[in-house]
Amino acid sequence: MIIKASATVGGGVERSPRVSLTQKKKKRSCHFRKQSHFSNMETATEASQENKFATDSDGAKIQERIQKRNQERIDGVERRKEEKETRSVPEENTEYFSRTFQAELACIEELLSHCSGEDRAEVVRKLEETTTKTAQLQKFVNDSVMFLTQYELRRSQAALQKLQSSITEARDKAMPKKKFAFRARTQNTAPPVAAPPAQSGEVDGGGGASEKSPPGAATPAQSEEAPEQCGFSNREGELLTKTAEEIRQGDVLLSHLSNCRVRLFGSPSTLHLKHIDSCEILCGPVSTSVFVDHCKNSTLAFPCQQLRTHHTTDTQVYLHVTCRAIIEDCQGVSLAPFSWSYPTMDADYAVSGLDRDRNNWSQVDDFNWLAFRTPSPNWSVIPEADRKTSWDD
Repeated sequence: MIIKASATVGGGVERSPRVSLTQKKKKRSCHFRKQSHFSNMETATEASQENKFATDSDGAKIQERIQKRNQERIDGVERRKEEKETRSVPEENTEYFSRTFQAELACIEELLSHCSGEDRAEVVRKLEETTTKTAQLQKFVNDSVMFLTQYELRRSQAALQKLQSSITEARDKAMPKKKFAFRARTQNTAPPVAAPPAQSGEVDGGGGASEKSPPGAATPAQSEEAPEQCGFSNREGELLTKTAEEIRQGDVLLSHLSNCRVRLFGSPSTLHLKHIDSCEILCGPVSTSVFVDHCKNSTLAFPCQQLRTHHTTDTQVYLHVTCRAIIEDCQGVSLAPFSWSYPTMDADYAVSGLDRDRNNWSQVDDFNWLAFRTPSPNWSVIPEADRKTSWDD
């Protein structure tokens, strides 16, 4: 029996409980791991959902702020646009310009039509008034250049030119004045006419005829009929001057001058320079344009509305210009701000209508140089140390 019990024990009857306990421990451990895994997954899911809710909330707030800022920016742009349009309607509108210009032009022409009569003082007063109003109208055109079309600008300038010619004609009729002008002497080729009877004081040559005038001398009738032109031509090595009374807002022509010094006081309507060599030309405010053609080795100084320069070399220009200057077929042109002055220049600026606060002297368009972002080699700025400041020497 003892042997059998031992065998029973040795046969594994008592081993069965140990195996079952181990398996239970393993199952229990596995169960705990699964529960822990499920718990961790639930925790992660909940955290993810919370993060998602938080992210969605923050994104919505950010999107709302962006939309709000964008709307505020759009509203600001619209508001500024409306304010600009409101301001620009009376100032920068071609329709307003045309209407105002035509009304002022008609008013001046009406005033000019009454510049005649026996009362000389009244005629002079009206002429002065027309001149002042014309200068103001010219200034109105100059201030409107930035937004006017080329057609509108040309038409208004042509109307002003015609008006200025009418004023000059009316002034000549009301206040005739013999002006000094240079004229070339020409040999008198007219056939001789019968001499009038000798007057007292005339020398009788013995044959009953009075003494003849020397050849080439102009008679008073010939002097009155000879045409006058404002300007100088075919001069060399001279000092040439025109006063404001001689220019009287007319066109001035300087041509074929060599080694001359020219001083033009007053306010010309237009200035033409042609075939100028080694000259110094200074001019008062020009109401409209200055045209330079075939100029070399010279120094020029003038204020103007616009400058057009052609076929010019090695020339300095001291410039005040309210538009952009234009050069074509030029080399060695150098520029600096206008610096000449004389006692009546302020009054001449007022007559010209130029804006003294607007000077585009360094803004040049070269029609022969179209390279973008590359400066033209045909013109330059005069260094400050090399600019001329004294014009009386």
